[in-house]
Amino acid sequence: DVNECTSENPCTQTCVNTYGSFLCRCEPGYELEADGVNCSDMDECSFSEFLCQHECVNAPGSYYCICPSGYNLLDDSRSCQDINECENRNFTCTQQQTCFNIPGEYKCLDPVRCEEPYIQINENRCMCPAENAGCRDQPFTILYRVMDMVSGRSVPSDIFQMQATTRYPGAYYIFQIKSGNEGREFYMR
Repeated sequence: DVNECTSENPCTQTCVNTYGSFLCRCEPGYELEADGVNCSDMDECSFSEFLCQHECVNAPGSYYCICPSGYNLLDDSRSCQDINECENRNFTCTQQQTCFNIPGEYKCLDPVRCEEPYIQINENRCMCPAENAGCRDQPFTILYRVMDMVSGRSVPSDIFQMQATTRYPGAYYIFQIKSGNEGREFYMR
């Protein structure tokens, strides 16, 4: 038997001698071409769209995953996790503003400003004093609430609950979403 692998080595990667002939093998991440000698890169990204959570990038003999801006690649080398810029103190909000983390980025929220005849009673609540004549047909209080909507939750689901109290006899309560529902994604019950 002539060992073709040592004398001429016709294979581009690994040569295996056989009795009277030889076989070519390829490294992991490569596949043998139809000529039985040459190896070409395997595009692992084309096998499945689930290799990476965000984007798969083919590389010679391998592949790797990348995440969009504002996300870190986790230790499993395929999953992406949102960077919480507010926790990391990596934001450009003023001292008066509040940093609010959103997927992939953050927003700087201005402090609540109560419009006349309302007065501010804490950082997110405005009250219309009963002794003020301009408050007669106005809601007693307005509550401003910013909520983080976690992706992947089942819908519909309750995300926030408010309860009326019997502060004044014969009073009635109206709850409404004052802003933030332009796309009509939310409803009240």
